[in-house]
Order: sequence, then structure tokens, then C-alpha cells
Amino acid sequence: FMAERGIDLAGQVSKGLDAVAEGEPWDWIVTMGCGDACPAVPARNRVDWDLPDPKSMGDDGFRDVRDRIERDVAALVEEATR
Repeated sequence: FMAERGIDLAGQVSKGLDAVAEGEPWDWIVTMGCGDACPAVPARNRVDWDLPDPKSMGDDGFRDVRDRIERDVAALVEEATR
């Protein structure tokens, strides 16, 4: 589905929080619907996008979640660069 947007994920691997959460606070942390179960990661700004998990959705549902993330990222970049 990401290839439909020209994004190749073939060489990417998932990283745990231990690999990215050390050091100074992050400028932005975006959580995606984990509510109170979200891990505590230091950040100057936080936003929660209450997204449904697409793992049990059909192709169209997965694309809908992907497209929402794309729109939300664009809006966040605009807000963060003001």
C-alpha cells in the first residue's frame, strides 16, 4: 500500500522504543490511538491521532488509514513549522 504512494519499505524494520527514546526530549511525539496505554516518552509536544488498527481491515480500510496518516502528517508539519 505504501508503494502506491511511491514509498519503498522493503529495507525498513520496526524499532522498539529503547532504540529511539533515549536522550533529550523529542520535539514531537505522535501516538496513534493507544490512549492511557501509551508509553511515557519525553516530548515538548504531544498529539494523539485516534486511529483504528487496520490489521483486520480490507484493502480499502487500510488505504483509508494510510491516507488519514498522510493528511495528519502534512497538517502537523505545517503546524510545527509556523
